[in-house]
Amino acid sequence: METPEKTPLMAQARQQFLDLFRWKQRVSIIDENGNEKIEYQSPVVPTNPVTLLWQLTAKQWLFYWTGFFCWFGDAFDFHALSIQTSKLSAFYGVTKSDVSTAITLTLLLRSVGAVFFGIAGDYFGRKYPMVLNMFLLGALQIGSIYATTFNQFLATRALFGIAMGGVFGNAAAMALENVPAEARGILSGIFQSGYSFGYVIAACVNLGVGGAPDSWRTAFWVGAGLSFSGGILRLLFPESKQFIEKKKSGNKGGATNAFLREFKKMIKKEWQRVLYTIVLMAIFNFYSHTTQDSYTTFLLTQKRMNNSLASKASILMKTGACVGGTTVGWASQFFGRRRSIAVCGILCCCIIPAWVLPDSFGALATGGFILQFFVQGAWGVIPIHLSELSPPAFRASFPGLTYQLGNMISSPAAQIVNEISERTTVFDVGARRQAYGPTMAIATAIISLLLTFWISIGPERKGSHFETVAAAGAEVNLGEQQHKHENTADSPAEDQSALEKSSLHGSSEDEKKDDGLQTQTKDV
Repeated sequence: METPEKTPLMAQARQQFLDLFRWKQRVSIIDENGNEKIEYQSPVVPTNPVTLLWQLTAKQWLFYWTGFFCWFGDAFDFHALSIQTSKLSAFYGVTKSDVSTAITLTLLLRSVGAVFFGIAGDYFGRKYPMVLNMFLLGALQIGSIYATTFNQFLATRALFGIAMGGVFGNAAAMALENVPAEARGILSGIFQSGYSFGYVIAACVNLGVGGAPDSWRTAFWVGAGLSFSGGILRLLFPESKQFIEKKKSGNKGGATNAFLREFKKMIKKEWQRVLYTIVLMAIFNFYSHTTQDSYTTFLLTQKRMNNSLASKASILMKTGACVGGTTVGWASQFFGRRRSIAVCGILCCCIIPAWVLPDSFGALATGGFILQFFVQGAWGVIPIHLSELSPPAFRASFPGLTYQLGNMISSPAAQIVNEISERTTVFDVGARRQAYGPTMAIATAIISLLLTFWISIGPERKGSHFETVAAAGAEVNLGEQQHKHENTADSPAEDQSALEKSSLHGSSEDEKKDDGLQTQTKDV
């Protein structure tokens, strides 16, 4: 069957759109040898979630929950700011739009952290880059607490964004790269729900500390503690198995130039998929930040709720997100990754009126619960969808980089909502109010439809055996050994040893075909 790269781009998009309406799912599969082919698969009825989760070993669970905890801590740190916009506005004597500049700077610079820590994770291993990342995150959260002026606060949050950007790629790789393929959907949904869970806990802390303007500092201290705890927790566990074998063989990591050459080759070969994924993640990040970052401000400003009711509504809203992420992630094993996301986008549009129009606490909380069920339901598919779309040797850098570049593009989302809302009024709760509700509603409708269109023309690799492909560092080291063999003629014995080692990874096409299974078993 024709391989994806030989098919014209527009033809691929057209075919992928039409395939959403077919019973069998057209997916691109990466086999154990790193080769890609197209298959049509009949949907398999999802296995009982308990049975799926029972497949994981104790070690796999420990790695999974460590990755989840780090991602949850990262989410708490971010939402500790966005959920307290009104407090920070009063504390520093600036507008809410000014405070949202801190959110913009954080999101804008996350891509820098994704590049640095993502490449470090593929190059040096998952463990120590992630430990350093979490410790930096906690230190910068404390730095935010001690900022005496608003400009100092903005500068600290900009640096905080760099540290924050490195978490997703390595945390997702640690949690998902070695779990059973059948359980990926539900585990992806639970993992992504860590982001919403971070929001829920941040809202609970906000509720607990009260509405005083300086109470935001207490929430930031909690976030710093979670970040440091995540770093310590990761320090207690060993390196991922893809890198343990490399250490045993004495390969500590290839030369930087060699690694970058491999990275550039990947970008050159996969540039279309890279661009597609960056745009996808930009839309996704607009999707989430538009619906969540200003929601508490909307309840406080337009609906005139007090801090307690607004926090409770936010908690219920993000509880729906946790349920949706887990449920849709599990269902994507049957419906497919793209189809699940597209359905969530359409249903999200339908629930928007119930999300912003009611006045009572119960109705607003219910509308928020259902809307976030679909928003984060679509997000629940993303961790595993990105991992499956990734070039297998770059499972830490590719998801983290594309995710955070999308974040960078969408970084003004909260600021745009605040700017438009503060300059526009609407009659609500018996008076003219800042128009947060209409602004968020219109933006969410546009973004939901755009997401549905974009995901419908994109690729899918559900079921790819990416976990059996060696990490990038291992390939670089073996390539260097081959290079050394080619340029050293003084030691025939060493040359022969290097040649034998390199042949395990396929020094020719014939050897790759004969020894593919043996090679992948050794790598893993």
